[in-house]
Amino acid sequence: MGVSGDREAALLIASDGALERESLPPGRDLSYTLGERRCAGAVDGTDHHACEDPTAPYCEAHDSTWVCAKCTGTCLKAEMDCHTEHAVYLAAFAPETFKVGVTRRPRLETRLREQGADRGALLRLAGFDVAERFDLEYGLDLKRAPVAETLAAGTVRGTKGRVLVLERAGGTFAVDMRRLVGYELLEGSSSRELQSSLGAFG
Repeated sequence: MGVSGDREAALLIASDGALERESLPPGRDLSYTLGERRCAGAVDGTDHHACEDPTAPYCEAHDSTWVCAKCTGTCLKAEMDCHTEHAVYLAAFAPETFKVGVTRRPRLETRLREQGADRGALLRLAGFDVAERFDLEYGLDLKRAPVAETLAAGTVRGTKGRVLVLERAGGTFAVDMRRLVGYELLEGSSSRELQSSLGAFG
């Protein structure tokens, strides 16, 4: 299993060499038990190349480095994008964390959402003038912080960046979707006991 970087949150599920995109809209019920975990393999377009190596989430052969981080002037990527317009941006995360990043200009809002930013600003290099601002809403409206857990069963409340918020058995859980990469998915929910927040006891 992998996680999609598209605008709408989704799980990418590999099945018999193909990829299926499973959307995660609020209200959607997920009903999977996490099985064995191993290397997630590799994705090439819409094809998935499985790997049986038990190292998770990626084995040494599939744990690639982002090629642009070691640019030599000769592009190693299938599609060169370094000549497209890029944006320098500032991302803000509650309560007081900030990050400066670079992305292709058409992907700016998508990139801010992928990271789960609460606010973002497109910066201009000359004088660092703010060219555009983003107030990002995720519709979660949580009364208390969810419990961190690794699971794929429950009712989707929403997503914020790579975090999937699920309701299950009277509790609210935050799942870092990167931690789901490489798991075999089994149909049906597990009956294992889950930790609940103290606020669940009224």
